[in-house]
Amino acid sequence: MQNHNEKWTDGMPVTGETPVGADGREAYLQVRHLTKKFGDLTVFEDISTDIYKAEKVVIIGPSGSGKSTFLRCLNCLEDPTSGSIYFDGVDIADVRVDINIHRQNMGMVFQQFNLFNNKTVLENIMLAPVMIFGKQAKKNGKTKAQVTEECRERAMQLLERIGLADKADVYPSTLSGGQKQRIAIARALAMNPKVMLFDEPTSALDPEMVGEVLDLIREVADEGMTMVIVTHEMGFAREVADRILFMDGGVIAEEGTPEEVFDHPKNERTRQFLNCVL
Repeated sequence: MQNHNEKWTDGMPVTGETPVGADGREAYLQVRHLTKKFGDLTVFEDISTDIYKAEKVVIIGPSGSGKSTFLRCLNCLEDPTSGSIYFDGVDIADVRVDINIHRQNMGMVFQQFNLFNNKTVLENIMLAPVMIFGKQAKKNGKTKAQVTEECRERAMQLLERIGLADKADVYPSTLSGGQKQRIAIARALAMNPKVMLFDEPTSALDPEMVGEVLDLIREVADEGMTMVIVTHEMGFAREVADRILFMDGGVIAEEGTPEEVFDHPKNERTRQFLNCVL
């Protein structure tokens, strides 16, 4: 909800309060009355929800229900038509906010990997950290060369972790879809984000590649990362999620724990959907 008494610092509203969700827990993301329209088409309407620290929220639903558009609105890759998105207490949907400052703390993994084919795997992972942290080098008492080396070390650590250190100097075009997506996840982790957003991370993969990507997402989840995941992988959703959101017709038709939604759905539309996919 909009605080009309908020102050502004460096183009950002400062509420002076720790963001707290409806149940008193620390909320990293607070969505309030969010609506997205493309012309006369309403993709979703009046959505409100909280995403809590270390929570894993999985969004399921039929194609065309607004899942991916909603996810892309959370870091303003799509501008919402109306409503507010509070991230760390700042309404990032406000046009006065420098969204790029806040995207540094929100990792995004796309369906189609979005790697730069003209850069090596290592360069892909290093690109954003070098650009962002390099600008802050002087303020932090470091040279740009020191920052670049730190980013290189971090990138190599991530490649070791995902089992692709031997691919550091190759180009993405030589890799499998599963390898590309694991590198995309490593690239998002390189910025040490507070929240990770996954937009159907396995939808563009051959079936035999899906498992290796889901295993990596499970590892990241087990380390306490706050996550919002759009997926059609129902088994994975049941296993990983703390909370399931079922979207249909541009609204959250049902939400609850995996057991509540999958085993005891209350909404008739949820039951119809699950009967088709399970």
